[in-house]
Amino acid sequence: MKTGTTIDDILTDRLIIRLAKPDDAEEIYSYRSDTIENRYQGWFPESVEEVRNYITNMPVNMDIADACFQFAILAKNENRLIGDMGIIFTGHERMQVEIGCTLNKKFQGKGYATEALTAMVNCFFVTLKKHRVIASIDPRNRASIRLIERLGFRKEAHFKESYYLRGEWVDDIIYAMLRTEWIENLK
Repeated sequence: MKTGTTIDDILTDRLIIRLAKPDDAEEIYSYRSDTIENRYQGWFPESVEEVRNYITNMPVNMDIADACFQFAILAKNENRLIGDMGIIFTGHERMQVEIGCTLNKKFQGKGYATEALTAMVNCFFVTLKKHRVIASIDPRNRASIRLIERLGFRKEAHFKESYYLRGEWVDDIIYAMLRTEWIENLK
């Protein structure tokens, strides 16, 4: 991946991670609209068209402050979309990145989220030289907390009733890692 108007695919042993395309809308909608499985997620699209419009209207340049970008996660062996990641560049000169990951429930528990997040975070720190990566997690989402802690992120804050989610105020936990910490862990 590189900054600018082009984005290279990120390849892992089992995955292809690429910028989402309008043709991905139906598959993304199929698992994102599952309000029970994704009860801790902030985005429940109401239609395939909403997903398609969202993807179609993403900025072309990756490094735009406070713009959200959706990446598709594909299983190499099946060439099938199995999840997505949302990222937002924030902070001074867009040196901070917020990241979130959602997998189709059929593909959870197989290490795909760990593999995808590891590759994306590595890209942010090693290729793009970003300073800090954060994850905002609902504290009831124990699986996501275990995942992000396994990657070496540390809990930095717990905000009480700071996020309005589908008719109720919920808590929000912030996890983060610095580039220097990630690079040190690679040694």
